[in-house]
Amino acid sequence: MAHSMSKYADFEALREQAVALRRAGLSRRQIRDRLHIDNNDILNRLLQGEPPPQWTKRPNAKDDLRARARELRLQGWTYDQIQVELGCSKSSVSLWVRDLPKPERRRSPEEAAAIARRGWEEKMRIRDEERRQTKEAAKQAIGQLSARELFIAGVALYWAEGAKDKPYRRTEVLNFINSDPNVIRLFLSWLDLLGVTLDRLTVRVCIHETADVAGAEKFWAEVTGIDVSSFSKATLKRHNPRTVRKNTGDSYRGCLAIYVRQSADLYRRMEGAWYGIVGEAQSGVSRTTV
Repeated sequence: MAHSMSKYADFEALREQAVALRRAGLSRRQIRDRLHIDNNDILNRLLQGEPPPQWTKRPNAKDDLRARARELRLQGWTYDQIQVELGCSKSSVSLWVRDLPKPERRRSPEEAAAIARRGWEEKMRIRDEERRQTKEAAKQAIGQLSARELFIAGVALYWAEGAKDKPYRRTEVLNFINSDPNVIRLFLSWLDLLGVTLDRLTVRVCIHETADVAGAEKFWAEVTGIDVSSFSKATLKRHNPRTVRKNTGDSYRGCLAIYVRQSADLYRRMEGAWYGIVGEAQSGVSRTTV
């Protein structure tokens, strides 16, 4: 150690050489190699107070972005506009231009609101079109249903929406009620597949007492193809004055209840098929992705 430090004994003379080289534009590595200095602490002491030459400084990659951001701010651009233009974060924009004056508002609040509203409406239009395209593609992907596929769909639909037999209440009969016309149409198609004719059905409208009962019966008659004269007396729900109803207006048609007479065997087939579906779904059999 004594030998390695002996070459630094004349520190001031060595410092004069190091400073001269630094001012001549040499880097730390060049000075170290030129003076054979292998101790960084000694090198730091020799160059203390001497700034590095300009060429050794690393350029700041964001200097150009910062200059451009300030230029755009002075032109009246907003933080959001500058962020989009330069592709940098809003926090960086704020840091770079926060000392500059805030640009004057060029639009009235009403004009700004109108522009924002048009932008929102266009965004909603695009989103609605994406929804429509997705639904249409899914619709087309179904293709033609086989009898087996319609049977399975009907079983699942009934188990979700239809009346079920209970151990404490033996009611093995197909009894279905729903307010969606398409659900009713699918249920009737399923019954047709099972060989159930319309004359075996008892149908009635279930609706609020203040609604248009006759209009609702006419509507469901058109959906089902069953004459209004064949409908059973409608079931009316009494109005609770403390309840605020949302199912009002011309589109409110109540629900249609469909009772299938002499359907105990069909009910048992439906329930058995349902548990068959459940068992297969839980079996872990590999299946392709939809």
